[in-house]
Amino acid sequence: RAPPGSPLRREYEPVSVCFSLASAFFPRFLRRRHSDSAHGDPECSVGVATIGFGDASGLRACSEKVRRFDSVRSTTARAQSGNAGRSMTEVSHQERGCTMSDTEMPFKYSSGKAFPLGVSQVEGGLNFALFSQHASSVILCLKLPGRGTEDEKGADVVEFVLDQQKNKTGDIWHVIVEGLPASGVLYGYRVGGPQGWDQGHRFDSSTVLLDPYAKLVSGRKYFGVAEEKSSQHFGTYDFDSSPFDWGDDYRLPNLPEADLVIYEMNVRAFTADESSGLDSTSRGSYLGLIDKIPHLLELGVNAVELLPVFEYDELEFKRYPNPRDHMVNTWGYSTINFFAPMSRYASAGGGPVAASKELKQMVKELHKAGIEVILDVVYNHTNEADDAHPYMTSFRGIDNKVYYMLDLNKNAELLNFSGCGNTLNCNHPVVKELILDSLRHWVEEYHIDGFRFDLASVLCRGPDGCPLDAPPLIKEIAKDAVLSRCKIIAEPWDCGGLYLVGRFPNWDRWAEWNGKYRDDLRRFIKGDPGMKGVFATRVSGSADLYQVNKRKPYHGVNFVIAHDGFTLCDLVSYNLKHNDANGEGGCDGCNDNFSWNCGVEGETNDLNVLSLRSRQMKNFHVALMISQGTPMMLMGDEYGHTRYGNNNSYGHDTCINNFQWEQLEQRRDGHFRFFSEMIKFRHSNPILRRDRFLNKNDVTWHEDCWENQESKFLAFTVHDHNSGGDIYLAFNAHDYFVDAVIPPPPHHKCWNRVVDTNLESPNDIVPEGVPFTGPKYRIAPYSSILLKAKP
Repeated sequence: RAPPGSPLRREYEPVSVCFSLASAFFPRFLRRRHSDSAHGDPECSVGVATIGFGDASGLRACSEKVRRFDSVRSTTARAQSGNAGRSMTEVSHQERGCTMSDTEMPFKYSSGKAFPLGVSQVEGGLNFALFSQHASSVILCLKLPGRGTEDEKGADVVEFVLDQQKNKTGDIWHVIVEGLPASGVLYGYRVGGPQGWDQGHRFDSSTVLLDPYAKLVSGRKYFGVAEEKSSQHFGTYDFDSSPFDWGDDYRLPNLPEADLVIYEMNVRAFTADESSGLDSTSRGSYLGLIDKIPHLLELGVNAVELLPVFEYDELEFKRYPNPRDHMVNTWGYSTINFFAPMSRYASAGGGPVAASKELKQMVKELHKAGIEVILDVVYNHTNEADDAHPYMTSFRGIDNKVYYMLDLNKNAELLNFSGCGNTLNCNHPVVKELILDSLRHWVEEYHIDGFRFDLASVLCRGPDGCPLDAPPLIKEIAKDAVLSRCKIIAEPWDCGGLYLVGRFPNWDRWAEWNGKYRDDLRRFIKGDPGMKGVFATRVSGSADLYQVNKRKPYHGVNFVIAHDGFTLCDLVSYNLKHNDANGEGGCDGCNDNFSWNCGVEGETNDLNVLSLRSRQMKNFHVALMISQGTPMMLMGDEYGHTRYGNNNSYGHDTCINNFQWEQLEQRRDGHFRFFSEMIKFRHSNPILRRDRFLNKNDVTWHEDCWENQESKFLAFTVHDHNSGGDIYLAFNAHDYFVDAVIPPPPHHKCWNRVVDTNLESPNDIVPEGVPFTGPKYRIAPYSSILLKAKP
């Protein structure tokens, strides 16, 4: 209550009356938080006025002067340093007059509504709604933009203590606040509840938490700036801006899955290097990617699969001293929020609103170019780490027992099927709905065309971690009306050993990263014995894995290289991983790479080794582009990018990950040209991308000794029943020449050599073909050929 004679009572007598009525029932309804601010009057420090919800109807007309302060320290950062305690005391007469702003900020508020979760505009105000089943108290924290300031340090803060009777429906806490600006406000929650760690609770009411349903997140401005590592992440909103203009002639590409050629890429790494030629303000941004769309078109890909663009914590390794604290998470698998775009991918440090607009502009321009956008999404874990080094930004403090899988038989420790310390409880009804809401948001708001689900086997586990035969989340994603036009791709394994390649619950909708394709092609091309038969199975569509029910060849996403593991250049340059730069003594990263260095480990000037490596890279690319199924390649492989043997380069914001545009130019007429022409050859030959599995009339295998384990040569013809444009292919993984007998071409046709990977550019690929006659073709060691039947 406001003491007699206080500024509050003198200037806002009706308010003080309301306070007096409420305080009889809620004696701690008006509170003040103390901060360890390094600035300002030490008597007053950082003051925060708190409005408590007692009798909501009696307080509706109340207004309050909010306190202005010099700085707000990150509560989360203090929690990590062990100084998270926030004292909550009654506001004294002296304190109330200490840092009072001269600006009146009137608010009206009411009990609010439970849906939708997050922040929404309602008649006359904004509704805030937060789920927490086990919380006993929830405080809404608002940071209001200060007059004439753009810096958060000049912001005003107000807190609303929600009342369980007036501001809670079921397990959802809610309040409507009137009089708030329609943009520029930062918000979070302080949530209190049971302290039983062994019961799965991790409540800490001193920590300001990010709303899981925040559509925009404000935190650091610039990517990877270590000085900003303690910055608090707040939710924010923008109801001032006009809807994004997608344009009258805008159309979704809606490409058939069978026609996709996917390019896995990292938004930041694509243009972060100075060699991109972009201005420093746009390098590594959504807008920077737009500038390089012509490269994607020249290469021939028609879908980009973006490494995570949800708001993530790139400075997660710098939270405390550790062997990895020199690194910056550039891949993005450290999700803070599932609705907000990565704000530090905005150009010029533009912040969350700019990031949202620029991401939409990027999607619009890619769609204009006929390129679909698939997001790599991480719903298997969050940035909140493990119980050994707990980090609280959102879910852990809002309702740990709901959001995460726990081992209730082991002190309620977090289960770790993600390899990152925690595992999202994906099939809990509330978490499942959050994931579905998130996916729908990206489709409806950002026009995203599809999703690749990181460690998707986690999404097939129940709350106790046990695998489910029919995971509710997986089924609902497959059946959801909004997601019905989307490509949905599973990475069908996790770090708990749930390997589901070919067995992922699919409802005839889910595609899968085909990890067996990757391993089998690597082994055959490098010359492992006994791989000829399985190589034939993989390039013909992996019917052994996917020819079930109504599944199609394109439900297998074929790849030789992905972001984790060796690049294509490193696959043919290193026998062993070289991960010392990661700070884990070389213990991280996969050991089973099925790689071959072609005779020398790493960098070399040996022309024979370099020539062999070039042939092998081309062999892999030919095999990928002629295989039935959906091909995916990695950014940078089109010019031969190297990470110098590091097969787990997630933490390097350097040339190790960044696209090297100068190298592209140096290799444009050779390596790049081959890769580009091979992709375009696939596009122009539908028999390489059928929407059904091959039958005995579709392919002829020129092989009569499948059981020969020492045979490393395979030749076959793919038949074109419509125009007779058959394609003959031969792969020689022996270390000697093979004289292959060439079958007769179709009637009234002749063979034309399109590809011979043993030849130098430009003869290694000739799109129009070079006429070939003769009964045999002498195929060089570790090389492949492609002949096309033409009139």
